[in-house]
Amino acid sequence: MNVKAIVLAAGKGTRLQTDEYDAPKVMRAVCGKPLLGYVLDALGFINKEDIIIVVGYKKEQIIDKFGDYPTAIQAEQLGTGHAVMAAAEHIEGFDGSVLVCYGDMPALTRGRYEELAKTHFEHQNDCTILTGESDGALAFGRIVRDRNGDFVEVVEERDCTPEQLSITELNSGVYMFRASELLKALKGLKRDNSQGEYYLTDAPAIIRENGLKVGLYHCNLGDEIIGVNTLEQLAQVEEILTSKQ
Repeated sequence: MNVKAIVLAAGKGTRLQTDEYDAPKVMRAVCGKPLLGYVLDALGFINKEDIIIVVGYKKEQIIDKFGDYPTAIQAEQLGTGHAVMAAAEHIEGFDGSVLVCYGDMPALTRGRYEELAKTHFEHQNDCTILTGESDGALAFGRIVRDRNGDFVEVVEERDCTPEQLSITELNSGVYMFRASELLKALKGLKRDNSQGEYYLTDAPAIIRENGLKVGLYHCNLGDEIIGVNTLEQLAQVEEILTSKQ
């Protein structure tokens, strides 16, 4: 598989900051290892030189620890789409597909990433989204399908109508894109939403509107897609990862 990866890791993690901790969110340790370390291990089926880490807040700490990976700098925090834009130069002219994921999701397994990639290539999709259900009360976007069950769009939870909030199929925020189509979609992103940010979640709908193929890899995601934004979630993923050891 001709694959590169973009790992979003630029955030400060304001709700994780304490008097004794001042570092990028993805550098918080779980079981003695940074959150980002688990994600990079799970992406071990991709060559290190093809995994681009998007850094921002206190970027030197990430670069010092994971200096054998290329980095892209997101100077401002203008959303997930903006973070991927920061890494766009690394995929210019790349004739393959790009896996986009988060550096604060340590419980998502290598097998899950590999199945997403396998689905993407087997179905010859231009974009494939990892979707599924979770028992946790997660503030994730919802997957909107048409009456045939085909993908229509992702709607962020904060922008959902009451009807859309009842949808149980969640967007994990993990995607595979054909690199050339991702670059085109990034140029079409707008900030006309409640946060005034560039949402990467809008990219699959743009690709679909361009007449291209958007597929879904749907499974029961359970606790795997918990992103660490609070001290409670940090404790939760520590419990999950401890149980797997």
